[in-house]
Amino acid sequence: MKVFVTGGAGYIGSVSSEQLLDAGHEVVVFDNLELGHRSAVDPRAAFMEGDLRDAEGIARALAETKPDAVIHFAAYALVGESMQYPERYFKNNIQGGMNLAEGMLKADVGRIVFSSTCATYGDPDKVPICETESQSPTNPYGDSKLSFEHVLRWYHECHGMHATFLRYFNACGATEQYGEDHDPETHVIPLLLQVAQGRHEGFKIFGTDYDTPDGTCIRDYVHIVDLAQAHIKALDRDGCSAFNLGNGQGYSVQEVIACVREVTGRDVTVETDARRPGDPPRLVADATKARDVLGWEPAFTSLESIVESAWAWHEKYPDGYGD
Repeated sequence: MKVFVTGGAGYIGSVSSEQLLDAGHEVVVFDNLELGHRSAVDPRAAFMEGDLRDAEGIARALAETKPDAVIHFAAYALVGESMQYPERYFKNNIQGGMNLAEGMLKADVGRIVFSSTCATYGDPDKVPICETESQSPTNPYGDSKLSFEHVLRWYHECHGMHATFLRYFNACGATEQYGEDHDPETHVIPLLLQVAQGRHEGFKIFGTDYDTPDGTCIRDYVHIVDLAQAHIKALDRDGCSAFNLGNGQGYSVQEVIACVREVTGRDVTVETDARRPGDPPRLVADATKARDVLGWEPAFTSLESIVESAWAWHEKYPDGYGD
């Protein structure tokens, strides 16, 4: 299958492209390199530089490449930033997504796997979270993703487009070649590893007064390779449906800190700060549907194995991609 991967120069997109190619698929990466890295694009993939906010450009790229399916990763994805600049998230994540969907219609591309998020659920009533939980985002980032889910549902209803939404929880870990290199970095595990490397003086915990056993937020961490494999399994799924992707095991920020200290053998200096707006106390997945329907089974089920893979990549590439 020829797969058109938007945001394929980013963290999740780069690993998913690698896994797609390893599975025998043909890959076209479409990325504006605003947040991604050219050197994160697998050399076996074709690369097209472009921006989803350019409606004519994305339509032209799809018409030229004629893919069988699209995997859509390209988006802004920082909760805190979305609370400061919601307009950026609506323009990029919703309008850019609509340009992609329109381009797909024009090019007769009828299948998309959408990188959605557990942030569409907001502060859930029940944990672990299943797909039938009400969706009430607490930040513009989650709302922008939910809005594009709605767009794709109507494109399925009105135009017959096959759309699968993968709502994943905290992506983390690395392969031997591709890992997490953001600027700025905001994710817990890579930030802690950078502190362990001496690249930062300390790690800041945002909020220690949540209604959790140790007062810090609890999250479900899922390995990037497991996420990529779910996208591959979803490629031939007909209809329109959503799947949660997570290990079903929640870890607090304090527990992640302890794990990083254990894996790296190094101390991690920690300080505390106030809560960030838009952060729910607990987000843990019920991924039963993905296991039963997609046949998806995570290979990395322990936090230690996830941190070990990320640490190996950061040690091998201490400056990230260097670009």
